[in-house]
Amino acid sequence: MSAGRTERTRPSVLVREAREADAPSVREIFESSYGSDYPYPEFYDDESIRRMILREDELVLVAEEPGKGVLATGSVILEIGAFADLVGEFGRLAVRPEARGHGIGRLLVEERVRRVANRLHLGLMEGRVTHPFTQRLALGYGFAAVGFLPLKEPFGPRRESYALLVRHFGDGLALRSNNPRIIPEAYALAGLAMENLGHPLDVVVSESGQPYPEGGSYEVTELRTDAYPALLRIARGRIRKREIFGPLRLHYGLFRLQATHATYLIARERGSVVGGIGFILHQAAGIVRVFELIAIQDDVVRVLLSELVHRAKQYWDADYVEIDVSANSVRMQRTLLELGFAPTAYIPAMVFHEVERLDVVRMSLLFVPPDLGELALIPPSLELAEVVMRGFHRHEVMPGVSELLGSVGLFRGLSEEQACRIVDAWNRREFEPGETIFSVQDPAAEVYVILRGKVDVTRDDGRPIGSLGEGHCLGEVALLTETAHSARAVAVDGVEVGAISRQSLESLLRSRPDIGVLVNRNLAQELGAKLRRADEVAGEA
Repeated sequence: MSAGRTERTRPSVLVREAREADAPSVREIFESSYGSDYPYPEFYDDESIRRMILREDELVLVAEEPGKGVLATGSVILEIGAFADLVGEFGRLAVRPEARGHGIGRLLVEERVRRVANRLHLGLMEGRVTHPFTQRLALGYGFAAVGFLPLKEPFGPRRESYALLVRHFGDGLALRSNNPRIIPEAYALAGLAMENLGHPLDVVVSESGQPYPEGGSYEVTELRTDAYPALLRIARGRIRKREIFGPLRLHYGLFRLQATHATYLIARERGSVVGGIGFILHQAAGIVRVFELIAIQDDVVRVLLSELVHRAKQYWDADYVEIDVSANSVRMQRTLLELGFAPTAYIPAMVFHEVERLDVVRMSLLFVPPDLGELALIPPSLELAEVVMRGFHRHEVMPGVSELLGSVGLFRGLSEEQACRIVDAWNRREFEPGETIFSVQDPAAEVYVILRGKVDVTRDDGRPIGSLGEGHCLGEVALLTETAHSARAVAVDGVEVGAISRQSLESLLRSRPDIGVLVNRNLAQELGAKLRRADEVAGEA
């Protein structure tokens, strides 16, 4: 549907709960709307649709018009959490092509919200980003953008991304646990999500959280019936502060787990069960959803996560892995970050655990190149998408950070994690031979790190100051003194730089004093070396 299209509501359209007899009509709506591209095959099967209509935990609505039959459908899964979370998923909204443009989609959203408002604390909606219709529709009914899920599902010949939007109902936010602790890499995402929801940002950034340790020699296999009681005993006796949440848990029993295509990887030590990780594999969609992790000791955690990532990529042909992590578990967030995950959503008060509702950091792993294609994002979703994709960019550049550590003066003395934080803040740029990087009196808005090539630096009158190669900085004198550039820098050959803006650098150094001490020392040393070289050139002249 075109974003600018005017919608006229058909007054004769009736929205009601679906009946078993509506199953063929619902199937036909999905067929006419998506052809064969819809990623969930159950919507092309009448019997599967009938079961959805009859389920007590799912509300399926249809919109019909006398003489024209059922024109549209939409549903809410009323309980998608495993802890009586009162969380519902708004989705599966489809309108026959010939009936679009008449406000029927709005009617279905409005009616779904009205019917479930007293049954939920939180509603989730994943909006397609090939057009902005769903996103705008959600915003119009009180939903707010809190995340961006890149390339989550296959849709036709390629994978499609989604904007994640939420709305709180009743006491959902009143029960929220305040001041959650998150890793720095999730802070910008949390800030945008809380701003979009209209709530103050109260998260505490933890720089010191250590990941789960590597090591341990364990046998990892898929869950068999004989391992279930042992794993259940661990879960009941040792799990106090849960770190991972999802739609299922071990306590549901083997029958329900198997019925929902869920299973566990089990870790054993000398034959004894010491942990397990629960997940749902959506084979057709190439998605793995982790919903629980149980471990008797710390090093089992990383073994299970690493093995799941390995199998998802090598054996299950998955393209996307998703985990909802407690916003109070810095350790788990840091571990997932090191395994290649990136924060993709921040969902306040998502999980009801014990006596309060916990925030969740959704973290995702991509096994496909992050080529998003054309996106139609409304402004709140666009800001979130930019933040999320910077997280995936971080993993692209991480393999090169180790090499840069020894060659870039700016990184001298920094750990790989600290260097990665700087790389997060820069943009890579390329300059052709003879191209000017900056001129005399240009505003000093950035500092440049030369990653490849050679740069000549000259005075205003053309006299040479010197040449700089890989690993050296440019522009730090003007940046530190907050003055315009006093020299001209020109690429001698093909040059690639990492450019860090003054604003990004100052923000990083404020949030990470440990990095600030080292970076300021390194910049001062670079400046001193350049002044000495300039004096030598002047003396020779």
